[in-house]
Amino acid sequence: MSRDPDWLADLERYNLRRPFLKEQSIWAIWVYRWGRRIEARPPGLARKLQNALYWPLFRLTETAFGISLPRGARIGPGLRIWHFGNIFVNEQAVIGAGCTLRQGVTIGNRHAGGPSPVIGDDVEFGAYAQVLGGIHLGDGCKIGAMSVVLHDVPAGATVVGAPARVVSAAARIDEV
Repeated sequence: MSRDPDWLADLERYNLRRPFLKEQSIWAIWVYRWGRRIEARPPGLARKLQNALYWPLFRLTETAFGISLPRGARIGPGLRIWHFGNIFVNEQAVIGAGCTLRQGVTIGNRHAGGPSPVIGDDVEFGAYAQVLGGIHLGDGCKIGAMSVVLHDVPAGATVVGAPARVVSAAARIDEV
């Protein structure tokens, strides 16, 4: 466990002495990271046994804390979930490093079997933000609370509303 750099980066974002006693969301992140490590193992008995333990633990964590982080999703290091509950990440989603989720966030597809979002690094999601479909969110975006994002968002932009619209964009290099 201590050799997983992604897990260590997650723990650093919590900045707590005992996050497992104070933050239920870290449990869901740990189960996700463990599931990814299992998938990286070579096929065999050890992997089968770990999978037999993983699935009930995943379902228990998903049900008890309302956080669904399936191991098929690709989530970069340093994930922080501030307020647990009602968080769903589609199995095909890609989330960059250093992202922050709050309660009620959905990152998923718009229809069964459809494409899922690709999220850049250091993106912050407000409470109950919904990001749906095969869209791309650039690095450093901020997604406002209760926003519904259905289109690409440029790096550094802030979007709000349903449907979401850009209310603040990062200065371009040639404007600085």
